[in-house]
This record gives sequence, structure tokens and C-alpha cells, in this order.
Amino acid sequence: MKTKTYIPIFCMLLSVYGYSQKKTIHRDSIEANKVIDFDITGDGLSEHWKTADWVKIEQRAHLDLAMETKVKVLYSETGIYFLFYSEDRKLDASFEASGVHLWTEDVIEVFLWPDTDKEVYFEYELSPLNFDLPLMVMNFDGKPHRWQAWYYEDDREIRHKTAVRGGEKRSGASIERWTAEFYIPFSLLLPMGQVPPVADTQWRVNFTRMDYLDKKEIYWSWQDLPGSFHEINRFGTMIFK
Repeated sequence: MKTKTYIPIFCMLLSVYGYSQKKTIHRDSIEANKVIDFDITGDGLSEHWKTADWVKIEQRAHLDLAMETKVKVLYSETGIYFLFYSEDRKLDASFEASGVHLWTEDVIEVFLWPDTDKEVYFEYELSPLNFDLPLMVMNFDGKPHRWQAWYYEDDREIRHKTAVRGGEKRSGASIERWTAEFYIPFSLLLPMGQVPPVADTQWRVNFTRMDYLDKKEIYWSWQDLPGSFHEINRFGTMIFK
């Protein structure tokens, strides 16, 4: 989790794996197409991903080493799907448990702010080793206050998988890239308002990544957040189609 002071605030051919289809886009708003529910594999092999554009997540630090990061988004009647593609050199991920400070190691993050009338939003983090951290965040006086997310029951559980290419999925391994695929059910987000979305519903969102290659901090964000990943008024917009 990037902050201005770096104090944690809570927080092979590409076509073989389906990464070459559709263009990569750069803008302040994105569209999420509607699909039927499907199984996730960790590497985006479902045909449904061909209906979504890649959205480039800009690298904002350690620019002498460029590692591409991008995301796709889809949604269904029941929830929202994400697919991340992250180039990397080494897996700096050692946590073997969910619910811990994943942002202090390699991680991708999604921020969802469904109802801007309420300064309550959802943050989800996933490590390349497939451990996750779901958080609810509330802003008071411009400062984020976070809570470990809801108890999983019935249809509220997040489904997530990761895959690694060019090496092993283990801490310290040399790799070429890793992917993360996950599904967040709308039932988990119901207290936030504007859930579930319908056609033309708009949410504020951002997509970020942290990496700690050779003790150098690298971070990416779709919308530029120079002070903190929790600058919610700088988030982009997601439009449900």
C-alpha cells in the first residue's frame, strides 16, 4: 500500500495465453461488459475475456526498469471479474496467509467506490502466491480508516487464482510475469450503495500494483495518485454496459 510517507495505511507467446486479443487503452474511464458467470483459472483462459479491452496501469516509480502492467474487467448478474497481467523479474512475496500486510510485498490492488455520496469504499489485494486481503475503508476528515472485510458466508466469498510464467510460483523465484484472476460477488458489497449495478451505472475505481524488486520500490496506478493510493477523488470511472 503506497502512501506519501511510505508508512503502510491499510490498506512463450502472449497469444498462447489470450493476452494479445483486443487493444490496450489509456483513459480516465473504462467500460465493463456484461457476461454470464464463468470459472476462473488464474491465467485468463476463458473466452469471455476476449470481449474486454486491456487497460494499461501506468508505472509511476523506478522508471529505469519498465515492467508492463494491465487489467481487464467484466461483470455478470452476480459479481465483477478482474484479470491482471504483471511483468516481473522476481517474486518478492513470502506471506503464506491471507489477511496480512500484503502491500509490503509484491501485490496487485483494486479500489471500488460504488456510491460517491458515501466515503466508504472497498480495497482488494492479491499476491502472486494467491493470498488475499479484502478491506473496507471509510474516510473521515480526509484520512482512511480500514476494517478487515466481511465474514465470508453463502455466496459472499471472493474467488481468486494466480499463475506464473517463466519460473516457479514460490518466494524468490525468477519469473517473466504473473497473472491474477478474481471474482468479487456483489453480495459482498451490498452495504455500499449502487450495488448491484445496472446498465449505465458508474463507479469510481482505481487499479494499482506494488513491487519490491531488489529492495527498490516500484508502483503502478491507473489514475495518478501522487500522495496516497487512498486519494479517492482522483479515482477514474467504471461504466457498466
